[in-house]
Amino acid sequence: MSVAHADDADDYSRPTGETYHAEKALPSGDFYTGQWRDNLPHGHGKYLWTDGCMYVGEWHRGKTMGKGRFSWPSGATYEGDFKNGYMDGKGTYIDSSGDLYRGSWVMNLRHGQGTKSYVNGDCYDGEWRRGLQDGHGRYQWKNENHYIGQWKNGMMNGNGTMIWSNGNRYDGSWEDSAPKGNGTFRWSDGSFYVGVWSKDPKEQNGTYYPSTSTGNFDWQPQQVFYVDLSECVVCTCQRIPVLPSQKMPVWYGSSSEQSSSGNRTKSSERPRRRSVDGRVSNAEMELRNNGSGYLQVDDTESNRSPLGPLRIQPAKKQGQTISKGHKNYDLMLNLQLGIRHSVGRPAPATSLDLKASAFDPKEKLWTKFPSEGSKYTPPHQSCEFKWKDYCPVVFRTLRKLFNVDAADYMLSICGNDALRELSSPGKSGSFFYLTNDDRYMIKTMKKAETKVLIRMLPAYYNHVRACENTLVTKFFGLHCVKLTGTAQKKVRFVIMGNLFCTGHSIHRRFDLKGSSHGRLTTKPESEIDPNTTLKDLDLNFLFRLQKNWFQEFCRQVDKDCEFLEQERIMDYSLLVGLHFRESSCNNSATPTSGARTPTGDNRPSRGEMDRFLLDASKLASMQLGINMPARVERTVRRSDAENQLVGEPTGEFYDVILYFGVIDILQDYDISKKLEHAYKSMQYDPTSISAVDPKQYSRRFRDFIFRIFVEDT
Repeated sequence: MSVAHADDADDYSRPTGETYHAEKALPSGDFYTGQWRDNLPHGHGKYLWTDGCMYVGEWHRGKTMGKGRFSWPSGATYEGDFKNGYMDGKGTYIDSSGDLYRGSWVMNLRHGQGTKSYVNGDCYDGEWRRGLQDGHGRYQWKNENHYIGQWKNGMMNGNGTMIWSNGNRYDGSWEDSAPKGNGTFRWSDGSFYVGVWSKDPKEQNGTYYPSTSTGNFDWQPQQVFYVDLSECVVCTCQRIPVLPSQKMPVWYGSSSEQSSSGNRTKSSERPRRRSVDGRVSNAEMELRNNGSGYLQVDDTESNRSPLGPLRIQPAKKQGQTISKGHKNYDLMLNLQLGIRHSVGRPAPATSLDLKASAFDPKEKLWTKFPSEGSKYTPPHQSCEFKWKDYCPVVFRTLRKLFNVDAADYMLSICGNDALRELSSPGKSGSFFYLTNDDRYMIKTMKKAETKVLIRMLPAYYNHVRACENTLVTKFFGLHCVKLTGTAQKKVRFVIMGNLFCTGHSIHRRFDLKGSSHGRLTTKPESEIDPNTTLKDLDLNFLFRLQKNWFQEFCRQVDKDCEFLEQERIMDYSLLVGLHFRESSCNNSATPTSGARTPTGDNRPSRGEMDRFLLDASKLASMQLGINMPARVERTVRRSDAENQLVGEPTGEFYDVILYFGVIDILQDYDISKKLEHAYKSMQYDPTSISAVDPKQYSRRFRDFIFRIFVEDT
C-alpha cells in the first residue's frame, strides 16, 4: 500500500461503509496501519506516535474501543479493555518501575475490584475507587505483616485487623492508617489491651489484661503507633504520565464529504461531531457563541435538529449584596457576630460517638449581645440582641464529620465580604442568603421546620455518619436571633452547604419531585436564564452515568429515601445542576492551546479535558453528586401528552459535569399536608400532586429518578 495522508483522495473513490487495510502518515508525523472505514480507523490497527507511544488493538470510528495494548516509551504498558479512548473495563497496567495492577478501570482510573503487586514485595487485593484503595481490601507487606479491613482514599480507615508476623494483632477502628476509636491489641501469648485508641496520649484510654502475673506492665499503647506500625507503610501508586485518551488524534478530513461534483466540501464548513458512542447525533454538539450573548448548538442546514438549537445563556452571580441601608443589614451583622462567637468559643475535643443528652431539644445556649459589648461579646454597631445555639455539640461534631475547618467556616460567613440575598423568597416564605465564596447557604426557618430538624437530628446524624456519599442536605448549624425591645422578633435560621459551590458555571438547574401538578415553570422562555430553577415538566434530558457511578447512585438514593420515609418526611426534591463542558471550552476567557480542530475553532482537545478532569484538585473534589463527568441525552415530549414526565430520547448527547443532591428535607406529613392532600385529590389526579403520604412519596420519587438517571452503556 502507498503511504498517504489521512485525507488521501483514495478514500473518496471508495464506497461509504467499506472496510479495507490502509497505512496512513499524519501531518503530525504519527503513523497508523490497520483497518480503515469512512476515513477513520475502524477494526484492528496499530498507531505509532512520534514520542514513542504505541497502541495496538481494536478501533471504532476513530477511537480505541475494545481490546488493546498501549505502551509508553518509559516501558510502562496497559493491556485490556478500552472505551471511547479511555482505559475502561478489565485491564493490566505495569508501570516503569515494575509495579503491576490487574483489575477494573473506569475512565483511566483504577475503580472496582483489583490487585496491585508492588516491586518491593508488597501486595494489595481489594476494592478501588477513583484510583485509590477504597472499600474492603487486604494489604500484605513483604515482611508478612498484613491488614484486612476497610480503606478510604488510599489509607486504612474504618473497621479492620492488622496481624503482625510475630503473632500480635490489632482489631478495631482505624483512621488515616492508624488505630482510632475502640479497639483491642492482642499478643501472641494471650495478653490483650482493650480501650479507646488515639495518637494523642491524652485521648488514649484502656485496660491491659496480662495472660500471666508476670505480664509486661511497662508496655505503653503509644508503642503501637511508633514501633509496631513504623514498617507498615502503604506504597503509593505511580502516576500515569500521559493517559491514552490524551493521545487520541484529531482525524483531519474525517468528516469531509463529497459534493455532487465529486469534490470535497469546503474547509470552512463545519464537520459533524460524533457522539461518544460513535453515532452521529441529530444536531451537531458544538456549542458556540452566536453573537447574541447565548451559546447554542450549531444548526446548519445540513445538520439541523428538529428541536431547534439548545440555547445556553452565560451564568451570572446570584443575589443582591447586603450593604449598609439594606433592610436586613442589621440581621446580617447579628448573624455574623453570633457565628463568630459560637464557632470561636473554646470547646473540648469531641468524639464522633455522641451522648444522647447532646441531642436533647433543651440543649441550647443563649448569649446576650449588648451594643456596648460585655465580658464575652464585642461591642457592635447593631441593636442589642440575643443569640441562641441549638444542640451546639451536635452541629460542631457534624462540621467535623463533614471536614469543615472552623477558621475557614468563620471566614466564609463572618469575613469582610457581605452576604448575598437571593432575589426572591422561596415558596415557603423563607429567605435565602449566600456567602460571598458560595460555600454556604443560610435559610430562615419557621418554628415548625426548626422542630422537625431537632426531632430528626439523632437519626440524621447517624445517617450521614454511616453514609459518606449521602445526597441529603448537609447542615452545619441551627441558630436564632432574638431582637430586644418592643419588637421581640425571633429569626431562626439554618446554615447548609451550597450544592452549586463550584468554579463551573451552572447552565441548567432542575428541581425534581416526580409529580406533575404545578411542576412547570411559569416564566416565559425569554426570561429563563441559568439562575432559573426549572421543574419536572420542563425537564428535557436523560442523565447518563457511567456504570460504577450509576450503581452507587442507585444504592444511595435508596438509602436516603428510606431514611426520609422513616422520619415521615415528604415534599423533598432532587436539585440537579448541569455544566455543559463544550460551552466552557468556547466561552473561556483564557486562550486554549495552539492546536486547532478542522473547524477552525479554538477548543480544548479530549486530552486537555482529561487533564482538567483528572487534575489532582479536581479529582479530590469529585464524588457522588459533586463535579461528576457524565453525558445527557436530549428528550422531547409527545404533543398529545401534556403531563408526560419523561420525554422520548432523541439521540442528541452532550458532555456535562453534574451536581445534584436531595433538598427541602424538613417537611413532615403534618395535618396541613394531610388537608392539602385531601383537598387537591378532589380536584386533580391524586398521583400527580406533591402532598402525599411519605411512603407513597418515596416510592414515586424513586421511580421517577430511576427513569431519568440511567446507566451509560
